[in-house]
Amino acid sequence: MKTPLQDWSAIMKSRFLLVAVAAGCCLVLAVPLIAHHSFAAQYDRNKQTTLTGPVTKVDWINPHARFFLDVKDAATGKVAKWEVELGAPAMLVRRGWNQKALPIGATVTVNGALAKDGSNLINASTITLSDGKRVFAGSSADDPAQQ
Repeated sequence: MKTPLQDWSAIMKSRFLLVAVAAGCCLVLAVPLIAHHSFAAQYDRNKQTTLTGPVTKVDWINPHARFFLDVKDAATGKVAKWEVELGAPAMLVRRGWNQKALPIGATVTVNGALAKDGSNLINASTITLSDGKRVFAGSSADDPAQQ
């Protein structure tokens, strides 16, 4: 027969194990959140630009969908590859997007904020499709209610 002290010891071991498991789960879930940085860390809200070019690739992935454009510099005629970050695929789907919304080769116009590091990366706020339709890009910088 167990003494009250042995029962208390078993209860405390169970609580410790429960707390340890909960803490471990929190760490595992927190790592992706740490890796996912804010808009302000990567983009400059004051450096807005407009790019136009054909879509060369679409990545329908989390945490942000993205696509790539070939943008021709009007002054030099040189073509530069640009990466365009969108919102999360689930957010885009709720707003009527699907994986075929940006067909390869279609010319689109993107409005958005440039990357702070000067790379060819833009966080899109709106996209004008080849048929002239303007769509919300799911940017983390904008309020979708204002689109």
